[in-house]
Amino acid sequence: MSTQQNKARQTSGNPATAELSHEERNAARRERLAQARLREEQAGRTRRRIVIGVSAVAALGLVGGLALAIGTGTGGASSSGSAGGDSARSAGSAPAAAVVTPAHASGADGTVVVYGKPDSAHTLAVYEDFRCPICEKFETANGSTVQALADDGTYKIEYHLAAFLDDNLGGKGSITALAAARAALNQSVDDFKKFHDVLYANQPDERTDGFGDVNRILDLAGQVPGLKTDAFTTAVTKGTYLPWAQKVAGAFTKSGVTGTPTMKLDGKQLNLFAGSGPVSADQFTAMVKQGVGAQ
Repeated sequence: MSTQQNKARQTSGNPATAELSHEERNAARRERLAQARLREEQAGRTRRRIVIGVSAVAALGLVGGLALAIGTGTGGASSSGSAGGDSARSAGSAPAAAVVTPAHASGADGTVVVYGKPDSAHTLAVYEDFRCPICEKFETANGSTVQALADDGTYKIEYHLAAFLDDNLGGKGSITALAAARAALNQSVDDFKKFHDVLYANQPDERTDGFGDVNRILDLAGQVPGLKTDAFTTAVTKGTYLPWAQKVAGAFTKSGVTGTPTMKLDGKQLNLFAGSGPVSADQFTAMVKQGVGAQ
């Protein structure tokens, strides 16, 4: 072997400077390809996770939109109460507080408010949600007539109040107003009824959740003479009757009534709307008189 050949062989054995053999170059190429495939597989898995996550969020958004449409697009006769049982959960995610039942509550489980002469032979069951705009339309058109027929003894009113619009639209306006109305009931049925009327007379757009602001509720309470006592203010600000309001909302869900406003005279549902709006006061009175056999 020549000296030059020996030097070449020595140089090829030096890992820092030697050229790779054909087989070594192929092995290195295969290793690079394997690493590239591994990186691509990892990137693909990441992309799939992102796509799945975005799709799930989009699906949830679509479902929420459909729920909102179903809950608020019922054709004008009523607001849908199909989701009415969740307000207790949305307003009560913290550990359950003790239920404080206000004075003057009625019904077997204390979830009903009775207005009028208790010994009246007839009963008008009223199902409504303080945040319901269709309830407000009926109340504006016929609230005074509904009360007058209770005041003259034609029937007594049983109020069954809901809070399902908090679930359909988000927020806490229904349940907050309901709890405040219960604080008014604790003082007297008359205070409850007057506050009930003030809430509907000042109802905000249901999408704004205006009744979710306790300060706004207290401002409205100031319109009822003698209502805004220290005890009332404390009960509203501390949410004393929120657990009870949640119980009331749950009772509405169990009632089988699926929309508000709904009124039943001695168990028979009344048609509260004609065409595109509420029935007139005369029409409502005629329905009631016919229902109680006074015609």
